[in-house]
Amino acid sequence: MNKAKTLWKVFLTFFKIGAFTFGGGYAMIPFIQRETVEKHGWISDDDILEIVAIAESTPGPIAINSATFVGYRTCGVWGSFCATFGVVLPSFVIISLISALLSEFQDIKWVQYAFFGIRAGVLALVLKALWGMYKKCKKNIFSYCVMAFAFVMSAILDLNVLIVIVCCAAFGLIHSLWAARREKA
Repeated sequence: MNKAKTLWKVFLTFFKIGAFTFGGGYAMIPFIQRETVEKHGWISDDDILEIVAIAESTPGPIAINSATFVGYRTCGVWGSFCATFGVVLPSFVIISLISALLSEFQDIKWVQYAFFGIRAGVLALVLKALWGMYKKCKKNIFSYCVMAFAFVMSAILDLNVLIVIVCCAAFGLIHSLWAARREKA
């Protein structure tokens, strides 16, 4: 397939993901995985885990960062542009339309009920992404301790997420160096 067709396919794939996924980046992860790994074979399941980890630890929304990284791995800089533009365009159009119309409809009860339902559905999609990532990650006492640390620090103690990510990365690096040193001995 030539590069222009691949770029168009990258744009359309991420446009579809952006248009039909509610709930932000975490809700998009299962769709990104299905489209880019299972359907198109552009990247592997291991790549998805790496991309999510990188997208989570870099500034900006996880969906946009993930699209950018997948696009880059697929078609370089132009792939990044097409994937990012594709995933952002539907939200931009929808938010522009909603902002123009929402003030007219926000007091209608069925609109409020619809948003309650959307929130519940989004929560389910976020939990699905969490479960999918959990199944693919290595499971050992160190991983569980780091996960518990990250949860307590970010969710309970409300520590800045960037600090938590840096700490977890440092723990992982120290643990890996320690394990490598122990193997050599």
